[in-house]
Amino acid sequence: MKLNRIETFTNDYVGFVRVTMEDGAQGWGQVSSYQSDITCQVLHRQVAPWVLGQDTSDLDDLLDLVTEREHKFPGSYLRRAMGGVDTGIWDMRGKQAGKPVAELLGGTSGPIRAYASSMKRDITPAEEAARLSRLRDDLGFDAFKVRAGAEVGRNRDEWPGRTEEIIPTMRKAMGEDVALLIDANSCYTPERAIEVGHLLQDHGFSHYEEPCPYWELEQTKQVTDALEIDVTGGEQDCDLPTWRRMIDMRAVDIVQPDILYLGGISRTLRVCRMAQDAGLPVTPHCANLSLVTLFTMHLLRAIPNAGKYLEFSIEGADYYPWQEGLFVTDPYGIVDGQATVSDAPGWGVEVSPDWLARSTYQVSDLS
Repeated sequence: MKLNRIETFTNDYVGFVRVTMEDGAQGWGQVSSYQSDITCQVLHRQVAPWVLGQDTSDLDDLLDLVTEREHKFPGSYLRRAMGGVDTGIWDMRGKQAGKPVAELLGGTSGPIRAYASSMKRDITPAEEAARLSRLRDDLGFDAFKVRAGAEVGRNRDEWPGRTEEIIPTMRKAMGEDVALLIDANSCYTPERAIEVGHLLQDHGFSHYEEPCPYWELEQTKQVTDALEIDVTGGEQDCDLPTWRRMIDMRAVDIVQPDILYLGGISRTLRVCRMAQDAGLPVTPHCANLSLVTLFTMHLLRAIPNAGKYLEFSIEGADYYPWQEGLFVTDPYGIVDGQATVSDAPGWGVEVSPDWLARSTYQVSDLS
């Protein structure tokens, strides 16, 4: 079926995409969050010319065509824009079939264990432990992720001693039965990352994310080879050859593609298959409650090498005020530490008409 129209509705943080096919069928997707107004400009200028009027039955081939036609622009913005078209088409397919996307991918609707993902570094370890303990007691989360070091921090901590304090504080507060994860956001040299890794192992942490600058795969591999804890990464990577290299060299123990940074469901499935062939699990990155987390929920209900849990941001309006009012009905209820993929067709969610009315609108079509 051919693609006839692409509409975008955006602000700086979120860009929703509506695709319309030649027979009038429609679906909703999303470009990646942050600088979404720029990403939508890329979509209309550098993606739409290559996909409008084209058959969409083979999304891998169509998205490869965009990559080839825009070969002078191999970076993140192009992939973030492509993801809006891809996810809109998957929603359209689900609605036409009367099935959730998870089922189209070979899975089923149903629950997914989630880990409560903290985005904050400007919080004391004691305050962080207290708020995560409340989430454990109120919503049943049994896995939590906190932050180490400073973001791309060149070995600096957010303030001196914070990392050495938060690791034992979290274990003491949460108890031995809770899974603990930590994200260094590209902070460390291999030597310092290994030091922190040994402290994590001593306190029973099970997931050590992006310990070294993510683009330095050899540095990350040094850490992976030196530690027993699972070293994880990949959220920023949008280039499929980089993914092949990362997986072939076993730079990480768990791969973490972000569906919208990477360019959509179809391209993410290619990474999942690479990881499956290498015997590696997939725990995707999805660090906010726009549609990216819902896309990830459907993916995890379908792939055979899904990781242990879904990343679930716990930050509300104080941290992400732009998340408020995106949907008619919130798809992100947590019960007993689990999110749920509904059996509604497509993504099973409706974008808020009030939000759309406040957004910036642009259209590309065949006229």
